[in-house]
Amino acid sequence: VTFAMFRIITALFLRDTLALAASDAELAVQAKMKEKQKYASQLLSFFEAADASGDGTLTKDEFEAVLAEPKVKTWLSLMDLDVHETSEFFHLLAGTDGTVSGPEFVQGILRLKGQARAQDVVAIRYANTRLIADVELIEKNVSEMKKEMF
Repeated sequence: VTFAMFRIITALFLRDTLALAASDAELAVQAKMKEKQKYASQLLSFFEAADASGDGTLTKDEFEAVLAEPKVKTWLSLMDLDVHETSEFFHLLAGTDGTVSGPEFVQGILRLKGQARAQDVVAIRYANTRLIADVELIEKNVSEMKKEMF
């Protein structure tokens, strides 16, 4: 009987502990999501302040002008973003039209924030492999065309 009571108390304790752990994990996820939303909101505010023309997009000139200010660079470094080459940074964020919209800016910064993930490295390796194969094929075709011409 004592052993059975001990097992019941242990089971109840374990159940409560697991419920608390699940609750803590859920709270941690909610806190992380709230932090990400706050960060995105700050980025959007920064974008709106940087958009000197007020057209909802940043041009390269607007982007470089705002990043030339030391206060802005300090703010970005506090947000874990290190901006050395403004031109490269702009091209990473810009769409095909050569401008950066608000959503492109926020999504791009969130993607660039922090260290590279393994998934990003694998994607880069895959793209490079395909690119090398394409260049080799072009090189082979040009070589064959040269042979036919001469």
